[in-house]
Amino acid sequence: MGSIAKKGWQKYLIQLQQHPLRTKAITAAVLSAVSDIVAQRITGIKKLQIRRLLLKVLFGFAYLGPFGHFLHLLLDKLFKGKKDTTTVAKKVVLEQVTSSPWNNLLFMVYYGLVIESRPWIQVKSNIKREYPKVQYTAWTFWPVVGWINHQYVPLQFRVIFHSIVACGWGIFLNLRARSMALKKA
Repeated sequence: MGSIAKKGWQKYLIQLQQHPLRTKAITAAVLSAVSDIVAQRITGIKKLQIRRLLLKVLFGFAYLGPFGHFLHLLLDKLFKGKKDTTTVAKKVVLEQVTSSPWNNLLFMVYYGLVIESRPWIQVKSNIKREYPKVQYTAWTFWPVVGWINHQYVPLQFRVIFHSIVACGWGIFLNLRARSMALKKA
């Protein structure tokens, strides 16, 4: 079994080198699927919601993978690939004041309008109520991930590392939302 995994990893690395954008988009899509399937099961959804799953996969493929790909290339170019403490701190701060708020807002809009098919007035109300909490929570967690990513992870693996952590993060957020809903009931 170990040789199968090793061969699969080697093929993945070749794809990552030859087709980095496509490979990162597919990886983000697959990890979005894993996150949603686990979240649906843990939160007690009996029958897998295929539409929701496919829309999350689409978001991972069309947005998360490509956005991360170009963001990390841009950050590496802006900071000339440096990994000293000061440069890594600047990368993390820049990422947290630009892409973090944007990604959370975009996801909340997409989730409300597209996945849940709610009207804009409800989505807007939910964003006004929940966005500050979501962003604050993100700022307590993601800077550490960003630091590890920029300091220790090679450029070609940063989107993948981020997507793996985001997979777990998505499960956590779903569990948190479920526990808050149970407290209100």
